[in-house]
Amino acid sequence: MPDDVTQASSGSRPPGPGPAAPSRASSGGGSPRPSGPDPVASLRDPRALQILTAEHGSLLSARSLAYNEAFTRGGMFLAFLSMSFVALALVAQALPLDRAFLSVAAVVLAFDLVVGLTTYGRIIATSYEDYRAVHGMARIRHGYGEIAPLLLPYFTTSVHDDLQGVMVSYGSPPTAGLGAVLYQLTTSGSMIGLIVSMVGGVLALVVTIILGATVTLAILIAAVAALGVFLGLAATTIRFYFRVQANFEVLFPTSPGHEPDL
Repeated sequence: MPDDVTQASSGSRPPGPGPAAPSRASSGGGSPRPSGPDPVASLRDPRALQILTAEHGSLLSARSLAYNEAFTRGGMFLAFLSMSFVALALVAQALPLDRAFLSVAAVVLAFDLVVGLTTYGRIIATSYEDYRAVHGMARIRHGYGEIAPLLLPYFTTSVHDDLQGVMVSYGSPPTAGLGAVLYQLTTSGSMIGLIVSMVGGVLALVVTIILGATVTLAILIAAVAALGVFLGLAATTIRFYFRVQANFEVLFPTSPGHEPDL
């Protein structure tokens, strides 16, 4: 009897409906899932204007930061230079004006020269960052003009991203010849470069006198050193700007014979 019960319980179960198999249509077939919004395909899409506006605001912030850093670095250098001269005046009251004082002056001027060179380099870099932001805003302004051509007469800056068009935002200064040289001499970077050159000349004067040269010879060497530092900075800056300008891709050049007012 127990064997019959055991055999009945261990035997095969009668066929019946088993658990439902997973439906393939729910996993592999059926309607596809939504893939999100369609990409922007035209400037007429309102999302294009939102993207351009956001990028424009980002470039404005970047330009403001570049300006602030340039002015701050220039002010820090001038303050450091002034304090170093005050320190030299205090040292001169304790030391006689002989080789010992000149050695201290040479060390201080060497620090001033190093700080001045690094400040000049950073100001030139911030000028490049500012130019890059203006270049990008000119492209965005061109996009605004394509979206709403009716607004073009109301723009006071250019919609072209070549050198001639970008320089409209700076007042359309000359970009070649003697006029470009004179314009560059009026910029903040050139002012710092001129001060650094004078510091280098004074340092050369002090070192030359320490080495025993006459005052006349020392002044001549100082003038040559100051001129050499200034020309070296100018040549380095020109090469830098030519290199970065060649890397800018121009998409919307100014038409030949067209005044770059837009």
